[in-house]
Amino acid sequence: MNTPHIHTSSSQIPRRSFLRGLGVTLGLPALECMSPVFARAADAKAPRRMLVIVNNIGVLPKDFFPQGTGRAYEASPLLSILAAHREEFTVFSGLSHPGVTSGHSTDNCFLTSARGAFKAGFRNSISLDQFAAEKLGAVTRFPAFTLGVNIEKANRSLSWTRDGVLLPAEDSAPALFQKMFVQGDAAAIQQQLRRLEERGSILDTLQSEANRFSRTLGSADKARLDQYFTSVREVEQSLAAAREWEKRPLPPIPNGTQPPAGISNGQEDKLFFEKFELMLAMAQLAFESDSTRIVTLMLDAFRTPIFKLTGQQDTTESYHGLSHHGQNPQKLRQLEAADRQHMAVLGKLLSNLASKSEGGERLLDRTMVLYGSNMGEANIHDNTNLPIILAGGGFKHGQHIAFNRDHNTPLCNLFVTMLHRMGVETDSFGSSTGSISGLNLI
Repeated sequence: MNTPHIHTSSSQIPRRSFLRGLGVTLGLPALECMSPVFARAADAKAPRRMLVIVNNIGVLPKDFFPQGTGRAYEASPLLSILAAHREEFTVFSGLSHPGVTSGHSTDNCFLTSARGAFKAGFRNSISLDQFAAEKLGAVTRFPAFTLGVNIEKANRSLSWTRDGVLLPAEDSAPALFQKMFVQGDAAAIQQQLRRLEERGSILDTLQSEANRFSRTLGSADKARLDQYFTSVREVEQSLAAAREWEKRPLPPIPNGTQPPAGISNGQEDKLFFEKFELMLAMAQLAFESDSTRIVTLMLDAFRTPIFKLTGQQDTTESYHGLSHHGQNPQKLRQLEAADRQHMAVLGKLLSNLASKSEGGERLLDRTMVLYGSNMGEANIHDNTNLPIILAGGGFKHGQHIAFNRDHNTPLCNLFVTMLHRMGVETDSFGSSTGSISGLNLI
């Protein structure tokens, strides 16, 4: 089957151009030759993006929050892992959702600030991502992606509609990849997937089409396209590695040992951090292809069983069990190792986004990355003083913005500031009382 040729009779091509062939669709990133079309489009300004990552167990407060405030703060043990990116993020203290005090169930309210989670008559409200997607309109193929790692899909989500209906999270990176790049009915998709298995790569399938298209581009656009193709290839390699993990035989369970509650026979949930990194790679690819500008990712540590830490060693019990440490040294050591791994994965994401360019800017400067939790201290089910990091987005970072630890400022004030950066004009969201001052633009 011959792939169709994308006609480019002039130096300008439509923004939403695709490479197509054999049922595969690959969205193109922003290129300079698209800028005249950009200028006439509704989204004439540089695309602004938002990635929200929520670890619903949180981190150990003593290791997270820094000493001092402003730009001269002293980094904590966890923030020290992000030392290379100190000027790329702001850390906040003294933020929470007023009246949202339902322990672990508040993860569903992290982006809504609705009170009374799962109490009789509770009804959630619209989440930050869906509110932003409504206001932005149809500027991308997908308004937003709702993702999860080890997530209990029927009961947990960061994304909620205006009517308070849960939007299930996608927890399969291969399924998300297929959704982004493979189109058609069920039979057609299966045929296309078999072809991809034979060829090994979407890029291999589209190589001749990509080569023809690339010849029409200037040097800057060719470099941008090569960079994008590299991201696609890296995600494909990660997906292949994930499939190999699934094929490996499981270690035998020692005689007399019962599997901990919540562990499936396949034990795939143990690869918590591998899944975390893979979903972040998918989020980055979605941004690079401009498939969407809004991604939420819930790390459902609450339902994560025994999991692997650095070096492939297993924890002694579930993530939730560890979080109720009661100052037990063995549990604390494992939690500290998990927290360090969270920061390492976050640091890798920031490096990746900073290494990608778009329209003369770094992708990081166009992408707000919010990392946080609904739990201030999981050990005692405290929902105040939430650990919050905001990176990228074109803000002037490198500071600790501290609010009153006894009388917290609404986290939704930060959400209002983020909405403004996304180009959404609003005076309020959720429980906000204003916006955050001190977050200046570069």
